[in-house]
Amino acid sequence: MITSTYRVVGMTCGHCVDAVSTEMAKLAGVTGVEVDLNSGAVKVTSTGPLAAADVVAAVDEAGYELAAGGTGAP
Repeated sequence: MITSTYRVVGMTCGHCVDAVSTEMAKLAGVTGVEVDLNSGAVKVTSTGPLAAADVVAAVDEAGYELAAGGTGAP
């Protein structure tokens, strides 16, 4: 298992957490998603590496943007 942490800009509520979690969970190989609303961190556990373009697209689909930083930042 691989665990990567991403920073997402603009999350402010539980709906934001749900939207990002739902889109990230749709990515192939993702087995878990944890979102820390206070820090904007999204921790993703997967069976293999995730393509940066797929992560960017998932966060974009949820209505947010990735910030620089994090262990899995594209």
